[in-house]
Amino acid sequence: MAAAGIAVLFCLGEPALSQQRPAVPPRGSPLSGRPDTEAAMRLAPLAGPSQPTAVDKLPINALKLPRGFKIEVYAGGVANARSLRVGDRGTVFAGTSLLDKVYAVVSKDGRPEVKVVASGLHRPNGLAYLDGTLYIAELSQISKIEHVEDHLDDPAPPIVIYDDLPKDEANGWRFIGIGPDDRLYVSVGLPCNNCIAPDTYGQIRRINLDGTGAEVLAQGVRYSLGFDWNPATKDLYFTDNGRDWLSEELPNDELNRVIRPGQHFGAPYCYEGDIPDQEFGWGQSCGNYVPPVAKMGPHAGVLGLRFYTGTMFPPDYRNAIFVARHGSWNKTVKTGADVVVVRLNRDGSVRSVEPFLTGFLAGNAYLGRPVDVAMMRDGSLLVSDDWNGAIYRVTYGNARPAHVR
Repeated sequence: MAAAGIAVLFCLGEPALSQQRPAVPPRGSPLSGRPDTEAAMRLAPLAGPSQPTAVDKLPINALKLPRGFKIEVYAGGVANARSLRVGDRGTVFAGTSLLDKVYAVVSKDGRPEVKVVASGLHRPNGLAYLDGTLYIAELSQISKIEHVEDHLDDPAPPIVIYDDLPKDEANGWRFIGIGPDDRLYVSVGLPCNNCIAPDTYGQIRRINLDGTGAEVLAQGVRYSLGFDWNPATKDLYFTDNGRDWLSEELPNDELNRVIRPGQHFGAPYCYEGDIPDQEFGWGQSCGNYVPPVAKMGPHAGVLGLRFYTGTMFPPDYRNAIFVARHGSWNKTVKTGADVVVVRLNRDGSVRSVEPFLTGFLAGNAYLGRPVDVAMMRDGSLLVSDDWNGAIYRVTYGNARPAHVR
């Protein structure tokens, strides 16, 4: 009788318990796989300010750099500023991921002026520039605007050159760049937190500048939003964001190096080179995949990176890599929200990863979130901040202020 009563209570209680459980998010949701624990349920992607922060409210005084470096506001009012590229005449182009615009920042009468060179686009996060042509990567296509700096006030509509990209919103923001081979490279993330996807996902592709000749360069790439080429070896280095919800401290985001086409970097089977995935790692060996050259912090949000080839900064920064870490959202104690400098050994391995630009994170709250870095012709370094809709400029020594000609 007692056993029957317990069974009845269990059966009666089951619907009530089920009703209390949150609905299972779709596979592409960033909440997919989140544990049903009180601590985890408090974590979710963060929404920044709805409007760009006023220039006089930007956290410039909170930001810290090594001795001898200075930082200033290059331009405010660049809503959702993401990927950065610099044109032949010094025009700074900025893509967006949450808006439909691509911006151009120019100097007018010694002051920054922000123009819109393309609009009506779908998540135009990725930008590349070569010989007067601006290339724009949206969610599912890549287009170009030729002679863009000649027509900043009356730009032509972008011309689509490649439209064979997936349309999944999850991990769908693109990063593009033009390699030493004058080919266009584009990242394609997994359409999920972590899953076995068709072989058109989880990769970096390269194509000709007219959109033909697409081929896969790297596989097992979960979600890369930054890459650049080593000036000495021409190897491609790229950032990759590790999967969510394995734990707060694992896996680390990655810095990877491609030394030959076709290499596989682990996703979705293995992360950070030594962590088999809790679901898909069974029967797999991390030794079968290329490990990262550096672990970049758990959920740190590693995004844009550039090799420094200028001469303004001290000599030990020459050919080092600046990496923007956007900052974590699925960690109780946040990490990232900075720019680090990665120094390499002669063989291309990593010698050190050191803080460079800090202060965007205070009291476990964001004052800003770095996205990308770009070098100006004078050797100064630009940093985009999509949280505040701003671009900063880092200089060394007695460099002139921005926009002073």
